Order: sequence, then structure tokens, then C-alpha cells
Amino acid sequence: MARVVSLFLPRWPTDRLRRASADAPPRDIPLALSGHDGRRVVTALDTAAEALGIRIGMPAAKAQALAPSLVLRKADPWADAEALDRLALRALLRISPMVAADPPDGLVIETSGADHLHGGEARMLDRLARSLTRAGIEARAAVAGSWGAAHAAARFLARRTTVVPPGRDEALLRRLPVAALRLDSETARSLRTLGFDLVGDLLDRPRAPLALRFGPRLVRRLDQALGLAAEPIEPVREARIVEIRRVFAEPIGAPETIARYVDKMVGALCAELEARGLGARRLDLLFHRIDGTRQAIRAGTARPARQAGHLTRLFREKIGAVEPGFGIEAMALAAVLAEPLGARQAVSPLAEEPEADLSDLIDILASRVGEHRLCRFAPVESDVPERSVARISPLAPETGAGWESRWPRPPRLLPRPEPVETMALLPDHPPVWFTWRGLRRRVRRADGPERIRGEWWKRDAEMAAVRDYFRVEDEAGERYWLFRSGDGERPESGSRRWFLHGIFG
Repeated sequence: MARVVSLFLPRWPTDRLRRASADAPPRDIPLALSGHDGRRVVTALDTAAEALGIRIGMPAAKAQALAPSLVLRKADPWADAEALDRLALRALLRISPMVAADPPDGLVIETSGADHLHGGEARMLDRLARSLTRAGIEARAAVAGSWGAAHAAARFLARRTTVVPPGRDEALLRRLPVAALRLDSETARSLRTLGFDLVGDLLDRPRAPLALRFGPRLVRRLDQALGLAAEPIEPVREARIVEIRRVFAEPIGAPETIARYVDKMVGALCAELEARGLGARRLDLLFHRIDGTRQAIRAGTARPARQAGHLTRLFREKIGAVEPGFGIEAMALAAVLAEPLGARQAVSPLAEEPEADLSDLIDILASRVGEHRLCRFAPVESDVPERSVARISPLAPETGAGWESRWPRPPRLLPRPEPVETMALLPDHPPVWFTWRGLRRRVRRADGPERIRGEWWKRDAEMAAVRDYFRVEDEAGERYWLFRSGDGERPESGSRRWFLHGIFG
């Protein structure tokens, strides 16, 4: 089932200008852009300018008279479109193989089969919107079953992110204005004049009179929004991307046939990569079906690679998910992300056994569960236990750091300390018993305390903070790592509450 994301950038021209120009005004000063439409009018504005009553289409002279503090700059639609294409290329590398610009103020992304690699649709949209907000770009995003429905939800619902459940596109569209169908302003105005205010008013009418009165475009937009008519996304590409295309005289559809051509195309791509001294980091395989729709498969590698056998194996695991429909008429394999990769010296069987290379295994796991779920832990110089470990890439180089401590640390450290109920003598005695997650455990043995002080050189609030850690063993032989917040004497050192922070064994 198709799932399409529409990314809406309502302040794209002004946001782009502020990011690109060193002399752009700060965000607390209203900014508007002007262009010529027979006369000089406002074509874009930021939130501060809108709050002053400035509107798009207003004469520039009137806007400046209405708001003397307004900064008015010349619009540059060509630069806006070029920057939007660059943003689409970044989304292509990070989100999905099917990304295209949706001028003048958005992107369209097909995420069918790719959302699980980002933690689900809701998390994917939230991360996308947050990353743009941190970059100073106002953004709203929606995912639905069609380009038209997602486009309408992103622009006509006052939410930062919207997930339209499968099968609910029509219910959403019914309550939106007719302008949500991506119609030209003249058609939308004529529909409102005739009493068609909502899309639902159109859906309840016969199609033939609508097509006769307003032309086929209105009916086509309705069908595209409902997912009844194909609206293929032409993914963005840049000139330096290495790509292999194969067009078939007769459509293909059998998995065995698809796999055979994948083998051939991967071999040709690897030869081209070798000629350029490159290795692939991210590969997209696109299937062009005869009904005008496209499907895509993405594979990634932890390191630059051009071993045909390994890259073919990554794609073979996903070929079963391809739905050829009435047939596939063309395939395209592109290395959308490639890095320099020199020639490797062959290892002689008489030489010493080489170090194990886990990159192939990591690539296979990443293609199945997502890159964000793979990591390893590295030590960080910090006295506070939860700050002494960091997640890094599975193949990241060794930092050379280690955990220095005379006291043992539990192999399982909880994401955050969990409060427990205890009974203990102050100030230096371990608990006699503790209750964690509703189960009381009687302590049989204990060792401690190990005192850990706050990192006062980082935060003033930790100047007097103290933790006293104990290793305890219950009657069942399970061992835990507990600490008391504070030294048990001075109130400013901590709350005297007890917490469980780790589990041994």
C-alpha cells in the first residue's frame, strides 16, 4: 500500500533568505519579499510581518506604510527553487529513495516500506519537522495514501505533523476546502461561487457535469487525491550520481527474472564505481511499472563497498516485497551516496589470518531493522555513570578511552535510575530490603558505599550533589546496583531517596 509524505514549508522564501544571506535581519524584525506582477507587490513574508497585518499580494508601498519597521527585500524565485532541489537531495539520502521537489514550497516523499527504518511514520515525521525547525525552517508534514491527500493535510490542517491512517483519505478530504485539491485560483473561486465550499460537496456530485463545466483537471485531481489515479513521483537526481538503467522490450514480473537483472545491473554498477575509484554507501533500485507507478528498494552499507556479491545479497532479501502489477518495463539502479574507495590488496592464504570484518553482517542487519537500531557503546570520561557511556556507530574507530574504576560496574545500566522503597540506617549502611517494580527483595549481602560526587565544573547545581552506591545481593542470588541521593547528613547534598541504577549478571 502506497504511503506518501508531503512536507510543507510555509515560510520557505524568507527562511531560505535568512539562511543564505549574512545581512538578513534577525527573526524578531519583520521581513517580506516583493516581486512584480504588473506592480510591486508582496510575494512572501515571515510570521512577524504577518502579525503586523501584511498580506501576500499587498502593494509593497502600502506594506511599508503600514509597518515602518518592515524589511523589504527582492524575491528570488530561481534561488528558492534551486535551494528546494538541494533540500530534496538531502531528503533523498536520509529518508527514502523516492523524493521530489513540490514547488514552490514543499517536498513529496514516498515512504512505502521505508518508515520502519525510521521508527514508524509518526516518529519519522516528528524527526523530519524537528530537524528543519532546528535549521530555522518552519515546516509541517503529513503522510497519507496519496500525494494529493498528504498535500492537503500538510497545508490545510493546523498541525505540525499529521498521520492519516490507511483508508481514511476520503474522510479527511471531505471536510477540507476545495482549494486543497491543488486547483488554480480561478477554478477554486468558481467552485465556491457555485456553492462547492468543501471537497465533500464535489465527491457527492456526478463526475460528468463537473468535467463538462470545469474541464478534466478537476476530476483528475479528485481521483489523484483519492488514490484512484496514478501520480508517479519523479525522484530528484544530481549529475554526479552513478546510475545504471535497463529498459525491457517486454514487461517482466517473475521474482527470478527480476533477481537475474538485478545481478547484471549490480555488476555493471560496480564496474562503473571501480572506474571512478568510488564505493557505494547507499543504493536505490527503482522499478517503473507499466501502469505509470514506481516502486523502490534501498540498501545501505556501513563502509564504501563495490563487491557485487555483497550488494546483490542486500537487494535479494527485499525483492520479494516488490509488487510488479501488470509488469515492470524499466529498472534503474543508482548509487545516490558514494565515497572514495581505493584498490585493496588481495590477502595471500600463506599470510596471517586477517582481522574479522563485520561490515557485511552490519549491512544485512541494517537493511532489516534500520540503521538507527544498530550501535555499540563507547566509554566517555565522566564520573556520573549515565554520562560515562555513549552510543556510536558499529564500525566507528576506537577512541582509545576506557572505563577507569576500582569498583565494578554493572553490565546492564538502566536508561535512567528508577526509584525504590527501602529501609536503611543512615548515613553509611546499605538497605535491609528494597521494593522495585512492585516486588520486595530482602538484601543478603552488600558492599559499599562508593561515593560519586556531582560534576560541579559542568553544572552549578551539582556543586554539593552526592551519590552513595551499593552493590547488593538478594536472597535469590540476584545482584543490583543501588544508590542513595545525598550523603545522609546534609540536605543540600541530595534528597536521601534511593534508586536502582543497574543490574549485575
